[in-house]
Amino acid sequence: MTHIIHRSLRQTPPVAVRGEGMYLIDANGKAYLDASGGAAVSSLGHGQRDVIAAMHRQIDRCAYAHTAFFTTEVAEQLADTLVAGAPAGIKAVYLVSGGSEAMETALKLARQYVVEKGEPDRTIFIARRQSYHGNTLGALAVGGNAWRRKPFAPLLMNVARVSPCYAYRDRLASQSIADYTHALLAELETAILAAGAHNVIGFVAEPVVGATGGAIAPTPDYFAGVRALCDHYGILFIADEVMCGMGRTGTMYAIEQEGVAPDIIAVAKGLAAGYQPIGAVLASAAIVDCLRMGSGAFLHGHTYIGHPVAAAAALAVQQVIARDGLLAQVRARGDYLRSLLVDTFGAHPHVGDIRGRGLFMALEFVRDRDSKAPFAPERKLHAVLKSEAMARGLMVYPMGGTIDGQNGDHVLLAPPFIASEADLEEMVSRLRGAVDAAVG
Repeated sequence: MTHIIHRSLRQTPPVAVRGEGMYLIDANGKAYLDASGGAAVSSLGHGQRDVIAAMHRQIDRCAYAHTAFFTTEVAEQLADTLVAGAPAGIKAVYLVSGGSEAMETALKLARQYVVEKGEPDRTIFIARRQSYHGNTLGALAVGGNAWRRKPFAPLLMNVARVSPCYAYRDRLASQSIADYTHALLAELETAILAAGAHNVIGFVAEPVVGATGGAIAPTPDYFAGVRALCDHYGILFIADEVMCGMGRTGTMYAIEQEGVAPDIIAVAKGLAAGYQPIGAVLASAAIVDCLRMGSGAFLHGHTYIGHPVAAAAALAVQQVIARDGLLAQVRARGDYLRSLLVDTFGAHPHVGDIRGRGLFMALEFVRDRDSKAPFAPERKLHAVLKSEAMARGLMVYPMGGTIDGQNGDHVLLAPPFIASEADLEEMVSRLRGAVDAAVG
């Protein structure tokens, strides 16, 4: 009997009792190979001693100080580290407690900025279908995950929608990649003009789509075009890197690979690799200077923002990544993982697409490869796959509704950066067994 409202109210999950490197162990002693980092969180694996030691040191020194009264050395150091590696123009950091909170904060920061800039008519955000930006009401509103939004739709603000950059499904056979990209940008410009450019606050997008679509990377020049449109119409570009950022795709910020700089970036999950709940919003100098010269304050705050123990964990995680050269390792291991997936699933009759960047990969499942027809949603293939994987001691991140919120299934892989080639081989071997059992 449990008194916890678990994610499923019909079954209680296994009890995790400890973690060791690539594995979590339950109360029965069964070990699970963590091929998804939980939800792309555990980038350093489990039981990383340097991070744990940094947390202990901070607890001994100062476990909590409310940010209405104090800052802390460790929070300042973390902000310095995040800005030092950020895209051009990013100069300030607001520390929060998770990804949804980061996105909620980003939306409020953007709105306050346009108000203090003297443009209060800007009230509209534009976002993409089949995106996911969090579960709080503002973040849920900009998200395009249909099944998550549906029960709460009456509570959500109106957001203009455009198509995702999803070439596998949406590019016409007659279109080149460049033509497809041009069409997406034309659609975005049409949406800006339909809303009235003077009414738009910003465009919100994941540089590499995470949970809802499954590691969907953009086409070449897509985000360069987004940046140009935002600049032309004076609107903000907000990059949601909660899942794809902090080294997951092989660079500290996923947007680096597009050669553009957003105005606001939201990060979380891998920031402290699960050792503490923390997220961050990074903002351009122009935004922060406007508030500094105007009201002099960001009208926002939560009790646990800038928590010193969380900041210590995040700082230690970033230091370990830099010290151990893990970004280069993510790129190398990512190439190896892709090759394993292609070798294992490239000709699989029910795997339509293999995609992603770095250690952020996904398989999209189809009933028929030629037509790309999905399995019937009633089959709940993603749920069956998760069950089959857990039975084999494998943690993966499957999701349904890949195509439109109802149809389609994929599985996301986001293993810790410390994964060896042998770990990846074992992961793909167990996954092959789970996939065959689920679709058979």
